[in-house]
Amino acid sequence: MRSLPKTLISTFVLFLAIVPLLVSAAEEENQCGGSNGGGSAAEKATALKYKIGAVFSILVAGVFGVCSPIFGLKSESNFFMFVKAFAAGVILATGFVHILPDATESLTSPCIGEEPPWGDFPMTELVAMAAAILTMMIESFASGYMNRSRSGKASKTLPVSTGGDKDEHSHIGSAHTHASQGHSHGSLLVPLDDHITLRKKIVTQVLELGIVVHSVIIGISLGVSPSVSTIKPLLAAITFHQLFEGFGLGGCISEANFRVKKIWVMVLFFALTAPVGIGIGTGVAEIYNENSPMTLKVSGFLNAAAAGILIYMALVDLVAPLFMDHKAQSSMKIQLSCSFSLILGAGLMSLLAIWA
Repeated sequence: MRSLPKTLISTFVLFLAIVPLLVSAAEEENQCGGSNGGGSAAEKATALKYKIGAVFSILVAGVFGVCSPIFGLKSESNFFMFVKAFAAGVILATGFVHILPDATESLTSPCIGEEPPWGDFPMTELVAMAAAILTMMIESFASGYMNRSRSGKASKTLPVSTGGDKDEHSHIGSAHTHASQGHSHGSLLVPLDDHITLRKKIVTQVLELGIVVHSVIIGISLGVSPSVSTIKPLLAAITFHQLFEGFGLGGCISEANFRVKKIWVMVLFFALTAPVGIGIGTGVAEIYNENSPMTLKVSGFLNAAAAGILIYMALVDLVAPLFMDHKAQSSMKIQLSCSFSLILGAGLMSLLAIWA
């Protein structure tokens, strides 16, 4: 976990390296239309002003959304549980209602053609499923690796019994340890609290990467938009989109107990991605062809993968632990409040799909 900033930055650079594929076929004309370079000079100038305004609007919304749960709420309070439920609903709706349909639209476009596997095969669902499975494997193997690593380090520092007493408290070659859940004989286990914290850190990092992929793509979509009438609703919708997504991510970050430096790296990493996407889209707007086969395939695959990651994590890592928590299970009032918050978050985020 010490290399978190390097990991996030290198992943972001790798993703930006993929972006040129989105415009690699930008200048080619095809049966589905050409570039977005049309429009008068006055209209382009007005659209540029709105795009610059969108960069600052979305940046502020993202920072405010992700920072609110981190610095404004106590993780022990009941209200924080309601915020987590709301955030889980937002992330779930983002995957199902926003990203998955976009991916399906891209990967089933007639501009790609009907040759296998682009015909009737459900490519979007396949990629989303593969991404969900890969996410589960990353969580499992990363958590297992860290546990084994810590256990190995602990075994070198703890005394090992080598005496001849062979009762149940003296095993040759094994250490006698006391974990947070009681004492254990014959094995070295990572304390449960450390294991939970480690899992939360892994979940938060993977969740942010899934959100970031989509944020860059929607930023590009706004940046390449040629007309003010298209940009205005996108600006409002993406601003609220980033606000709600930031709220969801911030709730996870606040629970993961990162150091202050790492928290700010993650905050800036999330907040800057959509504005960076707008900048990229604005720069290539003259030659960008959103209907080129290469653009459709790359954006479709990235969106499908992001949808699989977010849906898996919303259900497995956010919703299920929250509603199965002892505190929620012991109070009908908390259960009902969390259910309402979950539905409210999912409903509001789904409503934004009308505009973006």
